[in-house]
Amino acid sequence: MTDLLLLRHGPTAWNAEGLIQGRTDIPLSPEGEGVVRSWVLPDRLRDRAWVASPLKRAAATAAILGLDPVPDARLVEMDWGAWEGRTLAGLRAELGDLMAAWEARGLDFRGPGGESPREVQDRLRPWLAEVAAAGRPAGAVAHKGVIRAIYAMAACWDMTDKPAHKLLDGCAHRFTLAADGTPTVAELNIALEI
Repeated sequence: MTDLLLLRHGPTAWNAEGLIQGRTDIPLSPEGEGVVRSWVLPDRLRDRAWVASPLKRAAATAAILGLDPVPDARLVEMDWGAWEGRTLAGLRAELGDLMAAWEARGLDFRGPGGESPREVQDRLRPWLAEVAAAGRPAGAVAHKGVIRAIYAMAACWDMTDKPAHKLLDGCAHRFTLAADGTPTVAELNIALEI
């Protein structure tokens, strides 16, 4: 079994406004940089091979934490297509029952021109298999959609209802990977704030 630690990037201005970021390359806000500076990655979790999404908010989070990750495009956030820059509340108000029906699709939910969580899982599977094959502890600084996609694989969650565990921001999440890269939940919501 290979140990995998996942961290979500720090806050951005779009996070503060509740806007869907997706692939839009929004940097950390000054407040977000301050939040990340308050995080302490426990020593027991630091020594590992680090990778990160190439988006600015993930790369900056890794840099502030003193990590030196290799960028990997497979860790980029889920593509929300035409809905990037919008709010879920606004989309729900505008689209009503249609939006509810789309969201009820769970892993197959997809915004116009975007990708579904299932498609995110499909692009992550080869990466997870590579991490498992390397056989050494690994860590990744990524995005909420990426972490939720891996959690869904590990928990057999189809995303049609609430998850068994809420994945909190400002926390790390540990998974163990089988030889083929299949994840299992090891430890969720490891606090990073002092």
